[in-house]
Amino acid sequence: MNATSPGGASSPGGSSGRIVLLTTSHRVAPGLLSWQAWQALHGADRVLCADGTHPQLPYLREAGIAVEEATPTAQELVDACAGGHTLVVVATGEGEPHLTDGLARLAGSGRVPMPELELLPASYDLPGARLLDLVQVMDRIRAECPWSSRQTHQGLAKYGIEEAYELVEAIEEGDRDELREELGDVLLQVVFHSRIAEEDPDAPFSIDDVAAGIVTKLIYRHPHVFGDETATTPEEVREHWLRTKAVEKRRTSVTEGIPLHQPGLALAAKLASRVRMAGLEVPLPKAEGIGYELLALAVRAETEGVDPEAALRAAARAYRDAVREAEG
Repeated sequence: MNATSPGGASSPGGSSGRIVLLTTSHRVAPGLLSWQAWQALHGADRVLCADGTHPQLPYLREAGIAVEEATPTAQELVDACAGGHTLVVVATGEGEPHLTDGLARLAGSGRVPMPELELLPASYDLPGARLLDLVQVMDRIRAECPWSSRQTHQGLAKYGIEEAYELVEAIEEGDRDELREELGDVLLQVVFHSRIAEEDPDAPFSIDDVAAGIVTKLIYRHPHVFGDETATTPEEVREHWLRTKAVEKRRTSVTEGIPLHQPGLALAAKLASRVRMAGLEVPLPKAEGIGYELLALAVRAETEGVDPEAALRAAARAYRDAVREAEG
């Protein structure tokens, strides 16, 4: 982004000079700067930085760039550019608002010949970079918060269930803002448990170990993406997934790995799905009672491609609306 003042615009190398505000991301390793940034740094008459501990400084000096630790005012910067000089300001984490505000006031006055002003991002965040912030925040909370520092996996288990249900509700309600927030709450549970796991004396692991594990699993279970297999339909993808999962888990029964503590309708539908995918013929238990009737309905729903839990929740919401109408 370039900006010139209405009262004294100048071109690069002109009498009013040039000020480059160089911004970097703390989420990118220091020293990994863009080519444009290195060009600006090597071509500058002076390079300034207000923070003597800025993580970029050792790498800039190693590259032969002299960096002055200074906190000039906007007017001092403009004066230093006189005669066509170029100054690069390596911005601190706050982005130098005192300088940008001061330069904006000078430019707006129309009375000061302004140098060319350029904001140059020297490094950019990669997708997922804010996850690093979340890990850092969680580290500090775990260390300094009286409540968070005492939590255990067992104590947090109920919150994982609650957050998962709230996520499902946001999906079914179609609220995009709520969906984003609930995804964050679920992500927090993952990061929180991973942080607690680092402190285990016998079998510690970190969020990086968690991420590495799921990356390995996804690559292994998608041979049609990362390997030589082919899949052109969702059904073929599912076959690949089940086949690689069976080899990986070495299970002796299709029922292995199904969590028995999940809601009843979901449990019944999951069992029915495993039976159907395995091509087994398993008759339903012959017994009387509502439980067996619900089991039959859940199996029927799964066969018809309907999630019985979602269907019941939709019906329950309709019932809730009817209750409210009756109350009104």
